[in-house]
Amino acid sequence: QVQLVESGGGLVQAGGSLRLSCVASGITFPISAMGWYRQAPGKQRELVATITRPGFTNYADAVKGRFTISMDNAKNMVYLQMNSLKPEDTAVYSCNAEYLAGGVYREAWGQGTLVTVSS
Repeated sequence: QVQLVESGGGLVQAGGSLRLSCVASGITFPISAMGWYRQAPGKQRELVATITRPGFTNYADAVKGRFTISMDNAKNMVYLQMNSLKPEDTAVYSCNAEYLAGGVYREAWGQGTLVTVSS
């Protein structure tokens, strides 16, 4: 059974830092990319950052220079280091994994972890 589990969310003051972690299990094929997405109350889910297996990264403009995504291919884990947090970063953060199985790209999602940034 494919499962992604996030951890590291919580309450932090503006200007503070948090590190999110996500571990993927049950995926027997190499993961080609992982990413973090977020959904704030009343808003649509949006991309935060993605990273490919070779290490290419992509960030939303809103987090560039503040967030850093990294991936441990051997452990099927992805991390999101979030610095200089702002109240507008408050959201449920979910991780995503993309992998090739049977010639078809598939993706899996975690349940999410809540990040709350107080002003």
